[in-house]
Amino acid sequence: MDPIQNEGAKEMFEAQAHLFKIIYNYVSSTSLKCAVELDIPEVIHKHGRPITLPELVSALEINPAKADGLFKLMRLLVHTGFFSTANVQSAQQQQEEAYALTLTSKLFLKDKPYCLSPLVLTLTDPVFVNPCHFLSRWFRDNELSAYETANDGTVFWDYMAKNPDFNSIYNQAMASDSQLANLIVKDCQPIFQGLGSLVDVGGGTGSFARIISEAFPGIKCTVLDLPHVVPKVPDTDNLKFIAGDMFQSIPPADAFFFKVSFGILIALEILY
Repeated sequence: MDPIQNEGAKEMFEAQAHLFKIIYNYVSSTSLKCAVELDIPEVIHKHGRPITLPELVSALEINPAKADGLFKLMRLLVHTGFFSTANVQSAQQQQEEAYALTLTSKLFLKDKPYCLSPLVLTLTDPVFVNPCHFLSRWFRDNELSAYETANDGTVFWDYMAKNPDFNSIYNQAMASDSQLANLIVKDCQPIFQGLGSLVDVGGGTGSFARIISEAFPGIKCTVLDLPHVVPKVPDTDNLKFIAGDMFQSIPPADAFFFKVSFGILIALEILY
């Protein structure tokens, strides 16, 4: 017997809605990318108050004929919680809907050290997204990563080394993400208590390690990353940089630090 026949119409439509939600998840991330590229959070911030659609069209200097498209974009971003809406009074003394920042969209303001615009632009770049379309082929071939399957055997880290522009935005993304640690690292003293040395493995340009070294000056911090990643900056008393491959060797230390979100970790393990 067809198992679907045992389900009610309500459950079937809920399953279909769940399916559509999964399929169209990419619309949310690409819409967010569009908002970041247009600099909409910064425009609203500089406006000083919630901004109406006509004001936003004018501030962005886009074709007024595309105002309806911008309205649909903003409606989606409000639905996903990236922006909020408020009622404001127009010059004609009428109530108009206007767009305001949320805590999430405030993460993209340029005057903040943790501005996460580079993170969005990196993780939605075709370099990151395209390998996702090759997963089924990757499972059937002998390549080590989906990125290699999608790019004729090229290794992701080799691409990074040969493309300084993308390498730069990638490192900016990791650095901006690390800056949020300033909000909590001093409250984590029990975690670091007793450590004399620490290696930040794959630590990029050293943003996170620098935060740790400043918060706990008694810990000797070392950043290990590939030669094209490690910045050419002078070492300090408790922070130094070593160019190397973590898959080959890692300097000895009391503790090893791996800073990466779970989602990015899964992507790096499978796709890259």
